[in-house]
Amino acid sequence: MEQEYQPFCLADPSFYDAMHSEDTAGESFPTARRPLPDGWRLREQDDWLVVDPPDGHQIPLQGWKIHASATTGNASVVLDAVWEYCVPRGIEFKFLRSPSALTARVAKYAPRGYSGKLVTIYPADDTACETILRELGGRLDGQESPYILSDLRWGKGPLYVRYGAFANRYTVNDSGEVVEAIADPDGNLVADRRDPVFHVPSWVTLPDFLAPHLAARNATTVGELPYSIERVLHFSNGGGIYVGKDQRTGEDVVLKEGRPHAGLDAWGHDAVRRLEREYETLTRLAGIPGIPRVHDLFWLGEHRFLVMDYVDGDVLGKALVTRYPLIDPAAGPARFAEFTDWATDIHRQVEETIAAVHERGIVYGDLHLFNVMVRPDGTAALVDFEVAAPVDESTRPGLGNPGFAAPRSATGFDIDRYALACLRLALFLPMTNLLGLHRVKARHFAEIIATHFPVEPDFLARAVDVIVPSNTPSTPSPKTEPDSDGWPALRNELADAIVASATPLREDRLFPGDPQQFAVGGLGLAYGAAGVLHALSVTGAGRYPELEDWLVRHATNPPTGSRLGLYDGLHGVAFALEHLGRRQEALDVVDICLRENWTTLGSDLVGGLPGMGLNLLHLADRTGEPALREAAHRAAERVADRLSPDMPDDVPDYEFQSDSSAEISGGGSPLAGLLRGRAGSALLLLRLYDDTGDTAYLERARVALRQDLRCCVLRDNGVLEVNEGWRTMPYLDGGSIGIGMVLDEYLRRCPDEHFALANRGVEMAARSTMYILPGLFTGRAGVVLYLAGRSPSPVTDPLVAKQVRALAWHALPYGGGMAFPGTALLRLSMDLATGTAGVLLAMGAALHDQPVRAPLLTLARDPAPKTPTATVVGLERQF
Repeated sequence: MEQEYQPFCLADPSFYDAMHSEDTAGESFPTARRPLPDGWRLREQDDWLVVDPPDGHQIPLQGWKIHASATTGNASVVLDAVWEYCVPRGIEFKFLRSPSALTARVAKYAPRGYSGKLVTIYPADDTACETILRELGGRLDGQESPYILSDLRWGKGPLYVRYGAFANRYTVNDSGEVVEAIADPDGNLVADRRDPVFHVPSWVTLPDFLAPHLAARNATTVGELPYSIERVLHFSNGGGIYVGKDQRTGEDVVLKEGRPHAGLDAWGHDAVRRLEREYETLTRLAGIPGIPRVHDLFWLGEHRFLVMDYVDGDVLGKALVTRYPLIDPAAGPARFAEFTDWATDIHRQVEETIAAVHERGIVYGDLHLFNVMVRPDGTAALVDFEVAAPVDESTRPGLGNPGFAAPRSATGFDIDRYALACLRLALFLPMTNLLGLHRVKARHFAEIIATHFPVEPDFLARAVDVIVPSNTPSTPSPKTEPDSDGWPALRNELADAIVASATPLREDRLFPGDPQQFAVGGLGLAYGAAGVLHALSVTGAGRYPELEDWLVRHATNPPTGSRLGLYDGLHGVAFALEHLGRRQEALDVVDICLRENWTTLGSDLVGGLPGMGLNLLHLADRTGEPALREAAHRAAERVADRLSPDMPDDVPDYEFQSDSSAEISGGGSPLAGLLRGRAGSALLLLRLYDDTGDTAYLERARVALRQDLRCCVLRDNGVLEVNEGWRTMPYLDGGSIGIGMVLDEYLRRCPDEHFALANRGVEMAARSTMYILPGLFTGRAGVVLYLAGRSPSPVTDPLVAKQVRALAWHALPYGGGMAFPGTALLRLSMDLATGTAGVLLAMGAALHDQPVRAPLLTLARDPAPKTPTATVVGLERQF
């Protein structure tokens, strides 16, 4: 998860932002300032600049398109060559707007599917594609470039080609996600695959002129190596890490791959250079216990490979979680004492290994929870020496984990000493990413740890003394008390931070939030302005007409490709506007949605038909418009029809005993949970049952809930969570707590012993002391919302009070108030799904003197009795 978020940390030290935003785009390439012939235009498109030929020029909707790749050193040369070739010939193309945008795409943690792309050229047909490749390819021959993994390379130069969309079209994939699309021969939209492997759609024939290049690509194999590759451990934009076997000795080994010109660090060093440095370092450190032995360094094709010992065990981050008592509501003093002994021993081992590395004159430079391995016998080892360097070089590492990265003032061995101090805290409270935002938070962390673990005071004091500058004034730790009298002041602190972050002069977003706002837009409830303004209003934190006007202006004239859903798009905007008293504007936005082909969207509540149906019914109740109710029923019929009776719903009576007995949510299988899974469908069907009295809707809701419960795991301590294969999750969006909210709604309408038993496990999932994120969708705020919604008196409920107080663990100062970090804890967020607005809404649910609920995630508390009807749900009604 952290890797996905790191590219959005490059633009701003406080908030996630895109490199192409108005505030962060930076100086454009000189090519962008070249004059164009009459009739041509240069226009912006996200982080691209599009060069359009005169009106009347037509390109197909899809086909073979050409990409040009470049390094940061030769990008301007490649751009000028493309410009000088394409403009005289009337060929449309686009290019990244700035060197900073290119740097973000070739960095180590850039998404691998599009890494390296500098230019996209749109040929009119296959003949034009071949001509461009031959002629432009000849001009660019010899230019270095990172390999574009999704494409087929043309010769040895920087041009690449793949079949894909030329125009922005979208569809819903099998997981219910909105994705870019191309059309099959029958005109059906299917996903335009952009994963990091060359792929030709099944109905497309590879042109003859590309066949030799595919053959050349396939000619490089691992068949002649003395090593077999058995599985993948990890991928980054710099290359893969694989477990293999030395065929000569039978030893298990790790092979690390380095891609030329890719995976750049802060110094511009590519993965190959770092891999060669790692080989040198491991050779120098040979014989130190806890340091893997290096075997080999070789080239395979254009990629560099390092071979080293395979360390059998778990990364420390995983080993910690499997033992961590704060996530177990049943853990007693013995568990906490046992964990404390284990954690302090792990730190001792790592500290001794680092000391031995220092004796050889090396700064390790990248200590964190995922570069320490814990073997089955409890011994620790260090891995990943790609940024290690001799102490006399006096350079800071070009890569590093933000939660362990020393301040710029630290040099030499002090870089590792700082990371060792962070490790002291992370072993007991794995939230040290927050220290990258506010180092003084280390004092608060030490207080929290001392409250819960029997750890020696000196162990923590040694950490704080290193992390917090000695001249830092003493300040009280933040507090979020479950006190109705103190609620107005606390609410104002949150609102002050939110409003201080607003950027009404920007067009792409109003409040900084999760990077998802750059994928789905900055308008909606989850990641956009609608959710923030709703949270401020519903909790009594105030109305902001200027900011509301921003939302109205952008929603009533939405950008092309805007999402339609309740939480990711325009339906959520309509909900918020109606709540804010802007009813006509809300109806105008809904009208925009209904003019689209909305009935084909997915079955998730975030962006699909369940959320739309809930909002249409809500607005129908508010306005009395029968057309809105008719559309809502149409959405519900579609949702019900997708839950066909032959789909399995035979969950055994509460036999959730292990990971192996539960289906997996995600990873190619349907997602479970309220916002992404079938529980969201169940919520809409329950709402239709209330609206119509048709018990068939109630039955279909039961089927949907049972299907989600098939993905749940019951722990030995009684906690029920959703199984994701490699972890289990309690949270609101895709975890058991969201399912539990719908189970509550079902049980208010119909008794069900199986659901009541499952609900007990969900209740236990909400009793944990530790939730690593604060957010509403995937964090502690969602737990507060769940508990407050079930309590007759949230403000006096001890379970609610415990979780409200613990929200302070994440709290940071901003804008004269209090703010919260988003997902990955790398930057602050103000949105509803992941950040401060969601925390505000959850605290309002617990402490406000008027009811506060998340938009349309709960139904009427006491539905009126209904008379069963004979309607059979499943055959689509015609409207």
